[in-house]
Order: sequence, then C-alpha cells, then structure tokens
Amino acid sequence: MAVIYIDKLPYEVDAGDNLLHACLSLGFDLPYFCWHPALNSVGACRQCAIKQFEDEEDTKGRIVMACMTPAVDGTHISIDDPEAAAFRAGVIEWLMENHPHDCPVCDEGGECHLQDMTVMTGHIYRRCRFKKRTHRNQYLGPFLNHEMNRCIQCYRCVRFYRDYAGGRDLDVFAARNYVYFGRHEDGVLENEFSGNLVEICPTGVFTDKTLKRHYTRKWDLQTAPSICVHCGLGCNTIPGERYGTLRRIRNRYNGEVNGYFLCDRGRYGYECVNSERRIRRPMLRTGRGEEKQPISKDSILPHLVRLLSDRSRVIGIGSPRASIEANFALRTLVGPDQFSVGICERDVRLLSAIVAILQDGPARSPSLRDIELSDAVFVLGEDVTNTAPRLALALRQSVRQAPMKIADALRIPVWHDAAVRTAIQHANGPLFLAATSSTGLDDVTTESYRAAPDDLARLGFAVAHEVSDDAPPVPDLPAELRPVARRIAQALASAARPLVISGIGCGSEPVIQAAANVAWALCGKGRPAGLCFTMPECNSLGLALMGGDSLGRAFEMAQQGRADTVIVLENDLYRRADAVAVDAFLDTVRNIIVIDHLDHATVSKADVTLPAATFAETSGTLLSSEGRAQRFYSVMTPDGEIQESWKWVRDLLTAAGRADGPVWRTLDEIVAACAHTVPAFKRLREAAPSADFRMAGQKIPREPARYSGRTAMHAQVSVHEPKASDDPDSPFAFSMEGYPGEPPSPLIPFFWAPGWNSVQSVNKFQSEVGGPLHGGDPGVRLLEPAGNGTARYFSDPPRAFERRSDAWLVAPFFHIFGTEELSMLAPAVAERAPRPYLALNPTDAVALDAGPGEEVNLVLGEVGYRLPVILNASLPVGLAGLPVGVPGLIGIDLPAWGRIVKAESA
Repeated sequence: MAVIYIDKLPYEVDAGDNLLHACLSLGFDLPYFCWHPALNSVGACRQCAIKQFEDEEDTKGRIVMACMTPAVDGTHISIDDPEAAAFRAGVIEWLMENHPHDCPVCDEGGECHLQDMTVMTGHIYRRCRFKKRTHRNQYLGPFLNHEMNRCIQCYRCVRFYRDYAGGRDLDVFAARNYVYFGRHEDGVLENEFSGNLVEICPTGVFTDKTLKRHYTRKWDLQTAPSICVHCGLGCNTIPGERYGTLRRIRNRYNGEVNGYFLCDRGRYGYECVNSERRIRRPMLRTGRGEEKQPISKDSILPHLVRLLSDRSRVIGIGSPRASIEANFALRTLVGPDQFSVGICERDVRLLSAIVAILQDGPARSPSLRDIELSDAVFVLGEDVTNTAPRLALALRQSVRQAPMKIADALRIPVWHDAAVRTAIQHANGPLFLAATSSTGLDDVTTESYRAAPDDLARLGFAVAHEVSDDAPPVPDLPAELRPVARRIAQALASAARPLVISGIGCGSEPVIQAAANVAWALCGKGRPAGLCFTMPECNSLGLALMGGDSLGRAFEMAQQGRADTVIVLENDLYRRADAVAVDAFLDTVRNIIVIDHLDHATVSKADVTLPAATFAETSGTLLSSEGRAQRFYSVMTPDGEIQESWKWVRDLLTAAGRADGPVWRTLDEIVAACAHTVPAFKRLREAAPSADFRMAGQKIPREPARYSGRTAMHAQVSVHEPKASDDPDSPFAFSMEGYPGEPPSPLIPFFWAPGWNSVQSVNKFQSEVGGPLHGGDPGVRLLEPAGNGTARYFSDPPRAFERRSDAWLVAPFFHIFGTEELSMLAPAVAERAPRPYLALNPTDAVALDAGPGEEVNLVLGEVGYRLPVILNASLPVGLAGLPVGVPGLIGIDLPAWGRIVKAESA
C-alpha cells in the first residue's frame, strides 16, 4: 500500500495503481476518455490532467496525466488546482471542435460519457466558427450503427477490438489531420464481441442498431437485474423495456463472471421476447385433427384437472432453458419418478458425469475471472468461441499472464498498456487446443491438435499420465503424439494457475474423463488446477443437479403404456431427439400439454398450450457452468393471461388438490421448498435477498428518477396515470418511486450516479475500480470440490479412431449465431447465422468428387440430408462436420457415423 496526498489530504491506495485508478477508486470525479479499467492506460486523450508536486513545500508543481503516473508513496497531487482544471477544459474544447451538435438526435444521448465529462470540466460554450471535419459512415453489419463524425480519437474501440478481443477487421486509418476508425471497406464486423463497442465508445460513434429500430430515450427504459439465457456461463445483463417491448440488453458488471463485456449473442438475442412466435393466450384442441381455439385460464384449469386425475400416468418433461423453480414445480407435480430432464440419454449421461467429477474430485470449477488469471490452459474437445463465447474472451486475456513476467522484469507497471505490449510483443502464454476442427482461438494458440473425439480423449489421458505416473497410461499411443502430450503436461505442471477446459460439445464421455484426469493429476502434484466444463444451455447444470430421467426414458414409458398425459415445460422436443421418435411418442400419449412462450414444432402437436413468461417477464434462478446460482428478475409484467411457468404448474397443483404441503404463493416460497427438498440446492436462498427486502422501508425502483411520459403512455386509455403493477416476487417496484440509493449488488437494476450517466458510472458501485461490487459480486456457488487433493482416476482410455471406407464420423459443429434456439428469433442474429452445410476435408471431398458448394447426400440412420459442401482443411480425414441447431438440422444426435454420396444434379 501507499499513502498519497490529494489536495493536501492523505489517502491510502494500492501502490501498483496509477493515479487515475486510485482517484476514481477513492470516489473523486476526475474526467477521462481513453482509459478503461479493462484496457488500462495509453495516455491518448490528455483529459485526466492533474497537478503533481515534489513535496508539501512545492507550490508550483507540474501538469501530469493521472492515468500515466504511478501512485508512489508520498505523492502529492491536486485535482482542483486551477491550472489543471483549465488544462482539462482546454482539452475538452479541442475535442469538441469537430464534434457535431447533435445531442438531441444522438442515440447515445442521456448516457454519453462525453456529455458527462463536458459538464464535469465546465465546458459550456464553443468558440470555433469554422467548418467541421466530416467523415463517411460505414455499414458494419446488423448489430452496430456507425457515426464517425462523433469520434474524439480516444482509441478505445481499436484497443478493445484488436488488442483485447482479437478482432482484425477494425482498425485506425490516418492521413494528414484525418483519423478514421472503421473497416478497410464496408462490411460486417466479424468479431464475436463487436457489440461491446457500444459501451466501450465514450461517444455515439458505435451505437446499437437493434435499439434504433424501436428507439427510446435511455431514461425511459424500465430495467432490472437479469441473467443471459443464451449459454451456460451465466453472464449478468440489464434488459431495458418500454411500452411492453424489450428494447435492448446491456452488460451488468459482475467481477467474477462477465466483468465489463458480453458476447454478441447475449447482447442481441433479446428480440426473441418480441417475436411474432410468442404464445399469448391459452389454447385448447378439443380433438385430434381439430384446430386449437383460444380459451380463458378459468375455463382451461378444470379441463386440465381431469387430464391429471391419475398422477401415476402423467409424465413431466423439464427443460435446461427453464429456471430451477419452474423445473422443480413440474417435478413436484408429477413426482420425481415421472420427471424427465428433457434432454437425450447421451447428454444426461455426460452432464451426470460432470456433476460427479465437480462434486467428488479435488479440482475447483473456476469463475471467468479465475480463467482470465490462468497462466497455462489446455482446452480438450470444445470450441469455446461458439459454445461459450465469453469464456473465449477470458482465454484471450489468460495468454497474457505468462508473458507479463517480461514486463515485470523490466519494472513496467501492469497498467501501462502501451509499454507492456511493446515489451512482450506478440508473446503468448501456453494455450493448447485439442478439438475436431479449427476454432476461433487458433490465432493465440501455442499448439493445436485436430482429431476424432476418441483420439482427443487419448491425448488427454496421455497428458494426465505425463503429469503423474499414477494416472493410467494410454496403450499403443502413436509415437508422434507422445512429445505433444509431454509438452502440454510440462507447461501445465510448471504453471502457477493451470486450467483444463472441456464440455459436452463433442459428445464424448471419455473426453470429459480425460479432462478430469489431467486436472486431478495436477492437483495431486500440488498445483491448484481449475477444471471448467462448458454447459450448452442456461440451466443445464441446474437441471443435472436436480436429477431426472432422460427423454428416451419418457419415450419408453409411453410405449409401455404407462403414461396417458405429458406436460412439456419450455422445451421443443424436436430439437432434442429424432423427429420420428418424437412423433411416435406424441402420437402414443393421449394428452399433450405444453407450457412455453414460443410457438414451435412441439407446440403444434399440443392439445393444450399455456402461455409462459420469458426471462424478461419472470423472476427465477439459473445455475451457471461455474456452479453459481444467480437470480434474474422480471423487467416488465406479463401481458394478458401470460404468466410464469412455475405459476401455471402451481395453479394445476392447487386445482387438482395435489399439493402435499402449502402451495407456493410467491417465488420465495418455491425457492425455500426447492432448497429444502433438493440437497444440492440448500443454499439457493442465498443467491439474492428475499422479496420482502426493503431499504429504508422502500422497494427498489426499476425506473430511473428521470423516467418520463408515464401518463402519456396510456393516454389512449385514460388521462389518469394507471396504478403500477404489483410484484410480490421481488423487492422491486414497477415505478420510479422507491429507495434512491445503492442497493445490494444482486439487486442493482441500473448503474447511475450523479454526474455519471454513462456505463462508466459502474466505477461508483465497485469496492475499487475494476474490483468486486460493494458487498461482493452477485450469486452463490453451490458446487465446491469435496476431494482432499487425490482422486480415483478414470482408467479406460478409448481405442484409437479407425476410419471407415464407406462412412464418415459426423461431428457436431457449433456457431455462435445459429446454434442456440432463442437467439435465432432475433432478426439481427438470424442474419448472421449460416445455412446448412457439410464440412469435409479436401481429401475426402476429392474422393467424393464433390467440390466446394456442390451438394452431397448425407444419410444418418434412416434420415437423409442434401447439403452443400464446405471445405475445411483442419478437419481430420474421415470426419465430417455438421452445424447443429441451425434450421433444418435440429434433433440430430452427434457424433454419429453417416454415409455420404454426391448428389445427382436436378
């Protein structure tokens, strides 16, 4: 620690910080533009000028840039010095010389960092009367709008896009006195994190193009804390609503999870809430072959009670995209023995294996922040860029950890970004990738290995054996693979914070076992290895902890005549299993009840459809791949007879008289029941404060104090302001009335502080800038390793992959845009999704006489697909790649052997 003096008063700060970081952490208002907590300092904008003095006797001092000056013990500075204040005002005036006067029409208005800093420096009058510099704007794709005239040359955009996120198609171009930030030509920004430019840019150069389609001023958005539902990482978000429409998603800072950034799928997939495929009324089909007709809730419940009269013949099918509470309610209604988790047998087996490994082994599941700090990483069998995108961004930061020793040796502070990057050049720390094909992290990978899933597992087992002789060896390991395994093992064993990453992406249990062996071998050698398993959906791990039968088991029960009625909760079964098997199942059962918010193939077969609320209209809990339980809250009230899934199930329990105990009236009551019933969820109530939580006797407002037009919003109905909706399930109010101060971190609905309207206001909510939120980051971990440093290794490496002359092993390919179900209903995301294709190694394509773009027939089991060929030289010979989840390629269980023949021309 160090003691510095600010305007003659002493303050204790971290000696490793720069003065800007220290001043902001202490709560001082010091303007800045180019600096960012995640990007550190380059000293480009000159806006954070302060006066530094030699000692307490010095009265003259000198102007320095706070972001480029270390917080050395005994430093004397002044923020309020008139000369420093005048310098900052001059800088703003220079920056504003060419900035357009378009605040009233700028999409950034109301949360613009430039506006905040202009006011903070006291710049109120423009003396320049000459023609302003102008630029041509670019088309950057469906996510971002470009308005280059607003640029103040802070360089944040390229520093994030290129240095932090690894993008290469955005750069800075300069000629004479013109500086331009954009692409070399119009086109879609290719990086998976391009949407963060909206929040990175301190002005309105990059704005949310999806918000522009249904724009509203930022102070008129109703917000609440939420969790991203588009993968299993549990990134924290802030949805914004107006007029019953979800308008945008912003990042919600959580120091242990997503930090300052979201992936583009998480940021732009929100428009599924506004989809035309929303189910908004209960529907009833009176007979097979008849059209479904709208029916009221009061009328449908007696009908449902008759269908559920024999509990022993009712199957409940849950969903990994539904909350813990919704799945628990259905499990309670049908009984644990009649409850299915709603995923295929293979995925149930893989998820169960992961749960056992994380619960019983010595390796801890790391947070994303832990992953960023890892100094050696082995990714086995997972394309994390497409299955868990924010994890890939964290890995890009992890490869900087080992090279930072170079900067340390040169005594360059970590925060001096330009000097650090000059010192380490393009050096990267150890990152080893073993997958079936190339990934988005190949540009920072130390070494890559491409193989079939079984061969990937064999490499993992071999690495574990190289780390520890106690781990089982791999028989008949090819000689050329031994040095690869040795290099990986040596890098991991010599690291201070090694990390192993895997998942269910390649559908192989031996791959998961091999990853566990590597982590356990490292733990046995005294290395605190992290073991991260990616999860395919937002509540996959929660459902696995709750337990239940596979979808195949439910199919068997129906075929055996043991079920008459099935209740499907937020799940399209045609995405989980072969269409023939699903058809047979739905044709066998007499009554099909679907509770969902989206119309899909399973809904079309339902006899009863009940409209469920989306994540934006309900409150509940999700369990991330880390094992962190996090609460999300409704940002708007459900329309009409739409209600939360768990409330539909509760109403069925009540109407049928099935409740064994008190019926849950509120979310807190069902959370308590779940925590009492399921041992793994005993700490579930700690995820967030209860609904009766109050601050100074008041609820927390979802609307900012500047919220306007509430009477005018409903003027066509009444000129009187309507009563705000009641919310018994949360401590939030659907109004601007309530506690005006800072709530606990799980309950922060938006970040705002006096004078800080932009996203930079998060600084005021952190214990130190870039650190945890006040009181700790949201969520509670439900999974901690029980092992004592040793583990019983998995001892059965698979046999080596053998090619077949008449068939190819078809491996699943994933795409950040296209694979996930909900985000595909957002027009901007759908625009980026690929069309169906079959990826082949060029050698295999030559053997089939199929060139790129030519069509082939792929036969998997009894089902055939006609697909265009895409050549992929990284794909091993004998393997083919199929994009799972994209329209036309759903419900396919991969990997699987398939026959491929060239299609005849039409």
